[in-house]
Amino acid sequence: MSPERHARIRAMLATRQPDLTLCLEQVHKPHNVSAIMRTADAVGVHQVHAVWHGSRIRTHASSAAGSNSWVSVKTHPTIEQAITALKQQGMQILATHLSERAVDFRSIDYTRPSCILLGQEKSGITAEALALADHQIIIPMLGMVQSLNVSVAAALILYEAQRQRQNAGMYQRDHSLLDSEEQQRLLFEGGYPVLAKLAKRKGLARPNINSAGELIASAEWWRAMQSSGVQR
Repeated sequence: MSPERHARIRAMLATRQPDLTLCLEQVHKPHNVSAIMRTADAVGVHQVHAVWHGSRIRTHASSAAGSNSWVSVKTHPTIEQAITALKQQGMQILATHLSERAVDFRSIDYTRPSCILLGQEKSGITAEALALADHQIIIPMLGMVQSLNVSVAAALILYEAQRQRQNAGMYQRDHSLLDSEEQQRLLFEGGYPVLAKLAKRKGLARPNINSAGELIASAEWWRAMQSSGVQR
């Protein structure tokens, strides 16, 4: 890993916002999932949550991973379990939904731990999810249509969250809020992608990356990497 690459990854890790996330409830079109993941990375979201049914899980998880390897996806079997887990992290749940209860998305305080809940492209957020949400938010529309593409809506809301957090100094940190294990994973996978894929195929433990971006591994680890065998 070059010094420039190492510095860039370290800088990215310092701006990650572990208390800002999205929850996708049956967002099923791969191009929308990919676009949402790219925007999530751009504003410093570390992990996106999703509820996908049955056979769709593998397809959409692969689509998300393929679009951005820097943002992880946590899947949940039901929306109730997803929101329960997020609320246990202290998140306010903000459901994008057109209703009399909904408020302008710009009136929300996104410096608080926040999860933006986005519904399926055609039918939107389910009644079950709305009942569990803390707030309903809308993007004001002055034309004839009443909704935006889900990935566009996600981008607008996330960049409002970024604006508020930027003004509050939440991106100006000299260290990452992610735990050391997660930082090491991203440094290895992002700084040494070929070695990371090979180590995963061989079932080898992840080595550490030091403060200079150098890979620290035992002689045994290197011998195992150079061997032709792959653990099953």
